[in-house]
Amino acid sequence: MKTKCYSVRLQSLTLISDKCYKAVGFNGSESLIPVSQYFGQDYDVTKSEAHWISAWILERKNLQYSSKKEAWFYNDSRKMAPKITVTKHVPEKINKKINHDESLTR
Repeated sequence: MKTKCYSVRLQSLTLISDKCYKAVGFNGSESLIPVSQYFGQDYDVTKSEAHWISAWILERKNLQYSSKKEAWFYNDSRKMAPKITVTKHVPEKINKKINHDESLTR
């Protein structure tokens, strides 16, 4: 089974017990995040620290986040699922006149 997660930029994320993190946003908001809903740090973000937190827990917390950057994680291995993009190729129509060669006609 997979869990939808958002990349959340945080001012700090502190482990306060074996089962809970304390997350502090840049706007000063604080929330307690269960360890089971934390999926690791987002290393693609360079200007500040960002962390992968499950979407359903963020909807219930008073923490500032954006849903622009999302990923799916496997629950058992806590690893990110590959991103698959399906695109449909529509070939371009060619409107050329075909010159019929009379010498090839029998």
